[in-house]
Amino acid sequence: MKLKSILVSQPQPSDIEKSPYVELGKKHNIKVDFFKFIRIEGVESKEFRKERIHLQDYTALILTSRNAVDHYFRMAKELRFEVPETMKYFCLTESTAFYLQKYVQYRKRKIFHGKQDFAELYEIIKKHKTEKYLLPCSDVAKNDIPKMLDKGSITYHKAIIYRTVPADLTNIEIFKYDLIIFFSPMGIKSIFQSYPDFQQGEMLIGAVGPTTAKAVKDAGLTLNIQAPTKTSPSMTMALEEYILKACKKK
Repeated sequence: MKLKSILVSQPQPSDIEKSPYVELGKKHNIKVDFFKFIRIEGVESKEFRKERIHLQDYTALILTSRNAVDHYFRMAKELRFEVPETMKYFCLTESTAFYLQKYVQYRKRKIFHGKQDFAELYEIIKKHKTEKYLLPCSDVAKNDIPKMLDKGSITYHKAIIYRTVPADLTNIEIFKYDLIIFFSPMGIKSIFQSYPDFQQGEMLIGAVGPTTAKAVKDAGLTLNIQAPTKTSPSMTMALEEYILKACKKK
């Protein structure tokens, strides 16, 4: 099947011309569109109070995304909690650390960050084992971070302060695309919430990550393109591989 159009279920990049998907589209004359299949919804302070989590009990934060940063400070404001200057911030990436400047004065001695994965940040956290950590996260947060913290006997508490929920997809023409690329199980849920009678037909489906791939199959859909693989560590590389194979079949 020749690909003519792809829907990437993520928000459109700020610099769209530098997107690897757009570059691939130009190379092979494929139209590429972006649309976020999920949305973030903050937990209300009234509901958060029921969890009996007291922000003042913690001396450090583990921040894995900008959403975690935004919703932690939103919750602090709603609960009228003034975040102390002594608070320490352990961020998953440097970009998340820099994003903190939106809320606090950037001081390197109080802000730490890894490079890309949590294992790198964990090595830094181990050097500060006396801290009491709060892990602001969503309701669909991965379990690998808590498992690592438990294994290292780190004192922490997971606080769900925002939720990942399906987006309304009824205002986009889903069925005009040859391929839809999914990045999370929630994206699959969004499709069926907006289109309860969704039938894949000749549409191709791509999935990033094993949990997304499993969600595709569990929904009774056919998974056509998956990443990462041994030969294609990224989805754009997997797409390139698929396109080249399709050309050879002609």
